[in-house]
Amino acid sequence: SFFVSVKGKRGILNHNFELTQLSTSDQQHNFVVWADTQMISAEDCEQLKATTVPDFKKLLQQYPADTLFHGIGCGDLVWDKFEYFKDYKEAIATTGVAFYNVIGNHDMDLNSRTDDYSAESFKQAFGPTYYSFNRGSIHYVVLDDVFFIGTAKKYIGYLTETQLAWLEKDLQFVTPGTTVVVSLHIPTFTGAPKRNKKEEDFGGTVSNRKKLYALLAPYKVHIMSGHTHFNECWEEGNIMEHNHGTVCGAWWTGPICGDGTPSGYGVYEVNGSDIKWFYKSTGKENNHQLRIYPKGYAKAYPEEIAVNIWNWDTKWKIEWFEDGTSKGAPEQRVAKDPWAIELYEGPALPQKHKFVEPSLTEHLFFIKPSASAKEIKVKATDRFGKIYEEAIKIA
Repeated sequence: SFFVSVKGKRGILNHNFELTQLSTSDQQHNFVVWADTQMISAEDCEQLKATTVPDFKKLLQQYPADTLFHGIGCGDLVWDKFEYFKDYKEAIATTGVAFYNVIGNHDMDLNSRTDDYSAESFKQAFGPTYYSFNRGSIHYVVLDDVFFIGTAKKYIGYLTETQLAWLEKDLQFVTPGTTVVVSLHIPTFTGAPKRNKKEEDFGGTVSNRKKLYALLAPYKVHIMSGHTHFNECWEEGNIMEHNHGTVCGAWWTGPICGDGTPSGYGVYEVNGSDIKWFYKSTGKENNHQLRIYPKGYAKAYPEEIAVNIWNWDTKWKIEWFEDGTSKGAPEQRVAKDPWAIELYEGPALPQKHKFVEPSLTEHLFFIKPSASAKEIKVKATDRFGKIYEEAIKIA
């Protein structure tokens, strides 16, 4: 373990951490982000162990044997059932990779009197709720941005002064220009309020995020978050936030999240201060990065073909072809994924958790083929120049 509890102990304390010397430089290393494993039953725990764990182990085998990996558990490790912390720990132990875990709203003691004591069960299982470490040239920070307001299951996205003051001191030891990876559960910001034409939800983003951004201003920053059960990437200035789709899909009810993102996790490859990444869909190959629906499958657009490119960001280039001829960029539109509608829309679906609904997303693209078209192909090029292609025949 990377921590030892000093709670209730007085005087001079000694603890020896046994270290193993690396066989290779950690300037090159990789990490994965598992967001919202969120188990509420023994069945969910078994699904995690039977699907995500072997998928990750298969991914590890694709890299040289001496490749360095660690994991970040980005909160909501369980769904209020702390007895399943044990199963989560068993699952990550099976991978052979060290995980650094973030507290989520469903990992909190919701019967505590105040936020001050809401993380006691989490701390007993996983250690501190905010801390930092260095690996290679990267400075990693974990924060607790779930603030319990004292009423059952009520919380806001908020960073306490204690944490911000600690972070301010921590960053004094980090050279300006360094790449800093900040992991927290509730995203600092998302486009959901704009998409849904609603005011920002205090439990959906971090209300005092600008104070965090100010501390991070001298650095190149990647923020890792979960919580939303959709996948979204945004970038502004020195900050890029990766709000991850979930390991559990739609709370272990189906293979996709409410925005159509497959259940899965983020994979990040570090070389010095540079980071490249892709989204790994559980049970799929690494190049599974988009889904093309047959014409009319999206009922609201009967003459069009819908394409979901879940890890899209503004530096991707999307192009479509009709029978081998380029037609330029498809139309990007805020809409609901048609498969998510089929699986989750309405009060009767899904059977296991009927509260699940499809969500609006910006990573949908639409194509209107000609009457004579026989095949449509979509070419998606990510910000690193990696090309992903999918095609569909038109009957």
